[in-house]
Amino acid sequence: MEDALAELDRRKIPVVLVSPLTRAEIEPLRRKLGNSHPFVAENGGGIFFPDGYMNVKIPGAVRKTRYLCIDQGRPYEEVCAALDEIAEQCGVGVAGFHHMNLREIADNAGLRPRDAELAREREYDEPFYFTSADDAGIARFVEAAKETGFSARPGGMFWHFSSGSDPARAVRTVTHLFREAAHIKLRAVGIGAGPEDVEWLQAVDQAILLPGKDGVPEGPGANPAKNIVLAGTPGPGGWSETILSIIS
Repeated sequence: MEDALAELDRRKIPVVLVSPLTRAEIEPLRRKLGNSHPFVAENGGGIFFPDGYMNVKIPGAVRKTRYLCIDQGRPYEEVCAALDEIAEQCGVGVAGFHHMNLREIADNAGLRPRDAELAREREYDEPFYFTSADDAGIARFVEAAKETGFSARPGGMFWHFSSGSDPARAVRTVTHLFREAAHIKLRAVGIGAGPEDVEWLQAVDQAILLPGKDGVPEGPGANPAKNIVLAGTPGPGGWSETILSIIS
């Protein structure tokens, strides 16, 4: 990926990370990549702009340490309280990160202890799984969450519970601010790695989905939408190949 990142940096093209990871998990990755641009955390729960990055006013932004942040998602404490309340009302058992100690998070998520610690520093979105529920109970829970303004979505390893988190809306917001700051027409290009990225990929001008190792999209319901192009190579190599092809 180094060649592609170096070329993007040379051309002053920003790379905005859009991730289900927490801010605490994304920060080491940004340091490793030498990335100093805005990023979207926890499935669109928060949009983080490094202090002094934008030369335009960021509507609704609040200061969080060295960032200006747009909070799209409701606070984590409210999310966890609602998860427990709705689960009790629906008669289903759930186990979220806020129910687990560090070792349990590491074991359930397949993470090293230090990585589990970063994953636990949540602000908007609660990963959880059902400990006791049949299909009817899960359906009741999902509907009850929706009726109270929350979202319960299945993921690869965990379900995710949140309110207001929206990666597509976050991408549109970031794109609008870049265009407003640049005063020129910009093209937003998105590269996703799995079916969970399809939602926000539909918010960019040019969308590419990286295939799985066998050359096809991975995961259930992974066929990309009509406006999303499937790349030819998976993984970081596919990301670099795609970037260099687009900007050449």
